[in-house]
Amino acid sequence: MLYRIAVVSMAKPSFLRAEQSMAPDLSIDRVIPKRGASTRRPDLVFVVNPRGANGRTGKDWKNLLPYLRSRLGEHCNICESLTSGPHHAVELTREAIREGAEAVIAVGGDGTLHEVVNGFFWGGNAVSIHDQKAIHTTALGLIPLGTGSDFARTFGWKNDPLDAIERIAKGVRTRIDVGAISGDNEECHYFLNVADIHLSAKAGFYASQYKRFGNLCYVIGALQAFIGHHNQDFRIKVNDGDWEMYPQVTALCIGNAKFFGGGMKIAPNADPFSGNFEVVILQDFKWYDFILKLHKLYKGTHLSVRNVWSRRVQSVEVEAVAPSADIYVQSDGEHLGFLPRKFCILPAAIEMIC
Repeated sequence: MLYRIAVVSMAKPSFLRAEQSMAPDLSIDRVIPKRGASTRRPDLVFVVNPRGANGRTGKDWKNLLPYLRSRLGEHCNICESLTSGPHHAVELTREAIREGAEAVIAVGGDGTLHEVVNGFFWGGNAVSIHDQKAIHTTALGLIPLGTGSDFARTFGWKNDPLDAIERIAKGVRTRIDVGAISGDNEECHYFLNVADIHLSAKAGFYASQYKRFGNLCYVIGALQAFIGHHNQDFRIKVNDGDWEMYPQVTALCIGNAKFFGGGMKIAPNADPFSGNFEVVILQDFKWYDFILKLHKLYKGTHLSVRNVWSRRVQSVEVEAVAPSADIYVQSDGEHLGFLPRKFCILPAAIEMIC
């Protein structure tokens, strides 16, 4: 359900940067693209996970809301949609798009953004507005308030809600690539940031159970994932070509953007405007290799390390050689099950407020 919020002038919340002054008023032409002859005020729908970051997202959102009303509410309807559980953001986003929202803004971390992105699609197609005569499309926005906020790092965005509100106020839109994941008899799944397989995906699965520890959850998850871990042989097909064998794979990452795991620059050459993934494969890594090379993974200088392979692709299909192996798959920190999977790029699939 969407809730329209009245406009009330209010000073900046105290938890935000004190040094940033109130931005000047912008004209309607700069704030929101025109909708032809329509005089209806556009809806900005903010999808908020109030339980994100151990409840901090909900508290920060309440502090931010009065400032957001005063900054954006003169020309727009500010609509608040609070999620009540897993996958709720997907349905809220679809509802907003069908009702003609100007933009849907994810408020939270990568998990909330991931669900909102999946709400832009249904049954393998983009969700469309009910009014077939409408000429606008709904844009995606982001106010990063979560634990990792890895997607924002690719753009150099800080976890600063005031900066995010200014991006929304300017209303500059750019089309961005989206990754699509398909499996045997399963609904297609979508991601903006990084999808990964095997050790890193298992670490992400465990890390999700320790979010109360902040970014330390990724370290705890990695340590737990190493217990009983075994490298696996994979068959990989790139761009619908021939199957290739990759032995002793430790982790395979498909980057639409650069960062995952709380700031690890796993796909340093990934560009969400390029129409390509960067696929990075780590082979035959031992536990001590991660300790010795962890700094390279965070800096994005690991591509020169032995047993690290990187390639630009439009699609990649991955399956385990051992049919009984349960190889974890995740995207944007969300567990998706196990191999086999196919990953395809959808160039310029969504308009994003940048």
